[in-house]
Amino acid sequence: MLFLPEVIQSVFGFPAQDPVVFGITASVYTGFGLISVLGLKSPLKFAPVLLLQLCYKTIWLVVVILPLLFSGRFPLYATTLLIIYATYIIGDLMAIPFSYVFSKQTEL
Repeated sequence: MLFLPEVIQSVFGFPAQDPVVFGITASVYTGFGLISVLGLKSPLKFAPVLLLQLCYKTIWLVVVILPLLFSGRFPLYATTLLIIYATYIIGDLMAIPFSYVFSKQTEL
């Protein structure tokens, strides 16, 4: 998405997009992806990043994708994104140390 946006749009069947917005989106996803890999190794250190990723992907699924599915307007190109996002949601649910995140902690 960052270096060959036209190729990515063609391969995944994405509609034409504003290059600035497409680039911002690609940059954010790349940043989250890189930091999330670190979170899988050290979930306590990166729990906020993993939580943010879990939240925005779940919100996207519920608020954007489910209405499109139920209305019969789900675009075919979104299938790949749905599979990738669902994989990340499952990974986040397994990696986030919820007992630690929601436990009472005292400040040092």
